[in-house]
Amino acid sequence: MDLLMIAQDGPESRKIQFSGKSSYMLSLPKTWVKQMKLQRGDQVTVSRQTDASLLVVAGNNSIFPGRGEAVIEVMPNESEGSLLRKVISLYLLGYGVIHVRASKGRLMSTQRQTVKETVRRHLIGTEVIADSTDGITIQILLSFPELSVENALKRMFLIAVSMHKDAIQALNEMDADVANGVIKTDDEVDRFSLYVIRQLKMAVQNTRVLKESGLTTPIDCLGYRLIVKSVERVADHASLIAKEILLIKSSLDKAIVDRIVELSNFAQGIFEESGFALFRRDYAAADRIVEKAKLATTMQSDILSTIEKSKRVHSYHTVRLIVDDTIRTVDYAGDIAEVVLNMTAEQAVVNG
Repeated sequence: MDLLMIAQDGPESRKIQFSGKSSYMLSLPKTWVKQMKLQRGDQVTVSRQTDASLLVVAGNNSIFPGRGEAVIEVMPNESEGSLLRKVISLYLLGYGVIHVRASKGRLMSTQRQTVKETVRRHLIGTEVIADSTDGITIQILLSFPELSVENALKRMFLIAVSMHKDAIQALNEMDADVANGVIKTDDEVDRFSLYVIRQLKMAVQNTRVLKESGLTTPIDCLGYRLIVKSVERVADHASLIAKEILLIKSSLDKAIVDRIVELSNFAQGIFEESGFALFRRDYAAADRIVEKAKLATTMQSDILSTIEKSKRVHSYHTVRLIVDDTIRTVDYAGDIAEVVLNMTAEQAVVNG
């Protein structure tokens, strides 16, 4: 189904016809019927939506007509990055099956490995069901009722917080193994991020998916999409801190490390609070977080001043980057709180 074409057709006014003693009829747009390749006698599913509108879906069970299977034709010289992006894009669009095949000849071993690594590292709910030199087929489960958008997002919050704590532990102990562990964990957050984005895209278009995802209204999808990006960025900055730690070749002044730990505890705390405000739909808590986040600017100035005055600071540039990455966690917590404010603004309305 070409959603763009349908959207461009615009709304049409149609009269309700009365047939017999108890039936009402409404004709379907001819353009849509042709695009769906429907014939006389074919069935469609009609569902009442939360806004009292009706959703007409071609077929009995299909959530997204025309979104069942997709084919990717891979050029012989196509880069791994390009192939990865194509697979992820089709995953996000909601396809249930993705076929990857060579435009000419057979798939190269590196291309096959890229597809399998993409499935393993980035895509939740996917499985390679066919793998040969002729092509690879990926099966994607359309829905995980047990893994709602909210539950997946909670997992993202927990992993991001854990990454940040481990990164600071790696700094405090100068532990390269812990730092490398943080870097590897970033893939987990990305996997949940892509899963949530896929579910949100599908939920915007279908009330059934909206309910299965644990959401209330389509409006929530925009807020959750912004929050997913913020949580993903918090995890990215934890990974950056870990990478920066690996560049430090000698121990740091304990006083400097203590100040960074203090800043990190503040950042972790406010980030966790933003998650609580979201899942509890707490306007007042979100409002407090926005105000509290402003304290980070003063804390940043103080710690940078301490670093500049110290005569024993090695890797000054790297330490400053660690501080900046920690501050960004506070910034994203504030961004999340602002989204929660917008999602719960009615709590601030006084009736009367």
